[in-house]
Amino acid sequence: MYAIVEEGGKQYKVTTGDLLLIDRKVAEGEKTITLERVLLVGGEGEPKIGQPVVQGATVTAEVVGEVAGDKIVIQKYKRRKGYHKKQGHRQHYTQVRVTAINA
Repeated sequence: MYAIVEEGGKQYKVTTGDLLLIDRKVAEGEKTITLERVLLVGGEGEPKIGQPVVQGATVTAEVVGEVAGDKIVIQKYKRRKGYHKKQGHRQHYTQVRVTAINA
């Protein structure tokens, strides 16, 4: 069974046991989260397609921890002006493992 969920403006195709990086900050003591914007559930017979979400469908995931993404280098440069600037950024993500798809 698989599901397509929307989280943080992005869509993810998930199955049970998948590791997922989401942009959402999770409270320190929170061990599980519920993703409620399920757009499609499929895998057994006909897929259930939501308009825009599938009614009553949720995806449950356990929080693994926080990780930092790959480093992105930003460079600014103005020709003939002696101006150049280099800056780096690493986006922080919450890593979750999908435990159940409730359709």
